[in-house]
Amino acid sequence: MTRKSAQLDEQLHDYLLRHGARPDPLQRELIEDTQRLLPDSADMQISPEQASLLTLLAKAIRAEYAVEVGTFTGYSALAIARGLSKDGRLLCCDVSTEYTDVARHFWHRAGVSERIELRLAPALDTLRALENAAVIDLSFIDADKTGYIAYWNEIVPRTRPGGFIVVDNVLAGGRVLHERQDESAHAIHEFNRYALRDHRVELTMLPISDGITLARRR
Repeated sequence: MTRKSAQLDEQLHDYLLRHGARPDPLQRELIEDTQRLLPDSADMQISPEQASLLTLLAKAIRAEYAVEVGTFTGYSALAIARGLSKDGRLLCCDVSTEYTDVARHFWHRAGVSERIELRLAPALDTLRALENAAVIDLSFIDADKTGYIAYWNEIVPRTRPGGFIVVDNVLAGGRVLHERQDESAHAIHEFNRYALRDHRVELTMLPISDGITLARRR
C-alpha cells in the first residue's frame, strides 16, 4: 500500500484504459486523426481517463449547461456533450479553425453537434459576454495557461451552487516545482495558489494525466 498516487508506466496505463476508461471506436479514431493531422500539437489532447471522468461528472450532476475554454480537436467537448442531460447545451470557446474543423467533423459523426455551440473568438471576450447569472453546471478550462485566472474569475460567479469547474494541466509537467519556471508553469503555479484561496469553491487536485483541479461551487 502507498499513501501517494502512482506514476503510471505504459503497462499500468494500458491496464487502466482496458478496465475503466477505454475509448470507443469513434474516440479512438479522433485520437489517431489528431496525431496524424497535428503531430506537433497532439499532446494538447486530453487523455481517455480525463474524457471518461468528464462524461461521468456531467451525468452525475445532471448537467444541462456546460462551458469549455479550449476545445482543440474536440475530444473533451465530445466527452462532456455525451454526458449532458437530454436538452443539454455546451458552449465551446476556441480561436482555431484548423483545430475545430476536426472537432466539428467528429461531433457530427457522434450525433452531438446540435448540443454544441462553438464560438471562434478570444475566450475571455466570449465569457464576458455571457449573462451575469449563476447558471453553468459544469465547465472545463484547458486553454492558454496565462489566462487561467481570468477565465476562472469569469466562470466561477456564473457557476450555480453545486456546479463543478474542472481545470487541466495544473501540474505543468512537474515544472510547478522548478525554481526557474517558464511562463506557462509560472502562470499555472500562480493559478493554483489563487484557486486554493478562493472561498467561493471547495476543491481538490487530482494526479490524472498532467493534473486536474476539481472545484465545486459553494
